[in-house]
Amino acid sequence: MAREPVILLPGLVCDRAVWEPQLAVLSMRRECIVADYGAADSIQAMAQRVLSSAPERFCVAGHSMGGRVALEIMRDAPQRVARLALLDTGYQARPAGEAGEEEARGRHRLLEIANAHGMRAMGREWVQGMVHPRRLRDAPLIESILEMIERKTVATFAAQIRALLDRPSAESLLAEIRCPTWVLCGREDAWSPLGRHQDMVRAIRDARLAIIEDCGHMSTMERPADVSAALEGWLDAGG
Repeated sequence: MAREPVILLPGLVCDRAVWEPQLAVLSMRRECIVADYGAADSIQAMAQRVLSSAPERFCVAGHSMGGRVALEIMRDAPQRVARLALLDTGYQARPAGEAGEEEARGRHRLLEIANAHGMRAMGREWVQGMVHPRRLRDAPLIESILEMIERKTVATFAAQIRALLDRPSAESLLAEIRCPTWVLCGREDAWSPLGRHQDMVRAIRDARLAIIEDCGHMSTMERPADVSAALEGWLDAGG
């Protein structure tokens, strides 16, 4: 019997490059599809765009914003998902009050930089908190991230910011997930911290946690071999 293909969901202003190291490994085992959200400006619309072209049944892995899209797919079509992997992501809506306003100010400040100086300039600012501090000296890694960001337009960035600021809560959904689920996180992820992933593992029945050591938010690119090995384990695990 043919094994289900794997759909890989990128995060904010990311594309196929964020999954390139994993594609080299996983595509030897299964068909792999990297999603493109087009001009979608809501998490719900992104999920529907993925589902509209997805095979009838599939495994799905989402990184960062892509993890939120994966959870929305689980809300809309759980019967189609054979396995779920959530990487460096979250499940809560934007908080109310000052915390939520602070997040919006931070995201809009980056959008202002992109509008005024271009996506690469925005990327230089954005990447500072997105990788392990020691990775900031890794010139090839930083350049690959900046090149990826530069391929996105300011309009796409603005649409994805709207999607994230208006993101739905998936908190009540976690307990309903029944497919084999792995949750992965860089130990030093400053944007989507480890504690949040531990909470997800406690909420999802039989979920497993994989901690990627010496790693920030961009785990698939920072520690590609470790993440690829974890995802191979996810595909091989029983369930």
